[in-house]
Amino acid sequence: MNRTRLQGRLAQLAAQHLQRRRRTVAPLAGGAAEVLVDGRRLVNFCGNDYLGLKAHPALAAALARCAAASGSGSGASHLVTGHGLEHERLEGELAAFTGRSRALLFSTGYMANLAAVTCLAGRDSRVVMDRLCHASLIDAARLSGARLQRFAHADAAAAAAALQRDAPAEDLLVTDGVFSMDGDLAPLDSLAQAAQAAGACLIVDDAHGLGVLGATGRGCLEHFGLQPAAVPILVGTLGKAFGCFGAFIAADEEYIEWLLQTARSYIYTTALPPPVAAAARAALGLSVAEGWRRERVLGLAARLRAGCAQTGVPLLPSIAPIQPVVLGSSVRALALSEQLFAAGFWIAAIRPPTVPRDSARLRITLSAAHTEQQVDALVEALARVLRSAPAEAC
Repeated sequence: MNRTRLQGRLAQLAAQHLQRRRRTVAPLAGGAAEVLVDGRRLVNFCGNDYLGLKAHPALAAALARCAAASGSGSGASHLVTGHGLEHERLEGELAAFTGRSRALLFSTGYMANLAAVTCLAGRDSRVVMDRLCHASLIDAARLSGARLQRFAHADAAAAAAALQRDAPAEDLLVTDGVFSMDGDLAPLDSLAQAAQAAGACLIVDDAHGLGVLGATGRGCLEHFGLQPAAVPILVGTLGKAFGCFGAFIAADEEYIEWLLQTARSYIYTTALPPPVAAAARAALGLSVAEGWRRERVLGLAARLRAGCAQTGVPLLPSIAPIQPVVLGSSVRALALSEQLFAAGFWIAAIRPPTVPRDSARLRITLSAAHTEQQVDALVEALARVLRSAPAEAC
């Protein structure tokens, strides 16, 4: 595509109110939930630091100690010279945390999802996937060469029907645990039953559930009372509740060994820096030892919901820290996001193609670092801007 055509495409995005804007963020001392953006002090309600661990001094200390001892980078891929002691220890701790035989580290959640699907599906198999799965899972299914079949969002009966229809020798049933733009949960108990009945392998990306949901923060499987065997492949991230960076797949021995031997997104990339792995180990330990963080963020989500119900702010059903306000048009979502920005709250406008057409929204996310006062102030601001910009005016 030449430059002139690119200019035209960019102009088209702008005309459709779909062009994205990148903002530079600076931290603020003394306010873990506050940031400095374009010179303005804002309360950040659109990050994924659910447990408030991103700025925890224990993570910084672990990172600094490891960097002083081993340097800033890994220097190679895991299968050459890049796999260090911190990687090995973190994989063992993640396996224990999730109740699996082994875990395998990846540099990003995108790369982990590519591996999970492409290494287990091929041209003779089929991937049956929730319609609202993360983009990385959709891309993975397409790259695998398997036949992709998407079922209605969170509809376990539709998934079961799809699995029973024209079933090939190998099926994957794929879903998010917590859907990142809606905040709702996949019906994992019913999906696990459907997968077992059809002899399919269930893959769950629990990026937004691990650390937050379940009695001890083990995520959606614990929330639904499922044993690890019900979900053979579990994908998790270190960049959300654990406040760090990277991702992992947890599974039984044979699955992990197969991924280690065949996953291109694992083999052909530099390993995660060891200091980052050290920080992630500190975060994992804190998430277990300080259960109050999980209780706090869920309590703040409930407080936000109660306040919004009283003031008439419409929220999608969600028990998670993700609380979306669906507005419809991209124009309206952008306008209200800017009004909240001016009022001191950072909530990004989420627009297509991240969400379906005509479902642009404000995606509010809570953190254990927020205060009750900040949540209450946000509810008041939301009610005010919604009253000033009714749907019919947009």
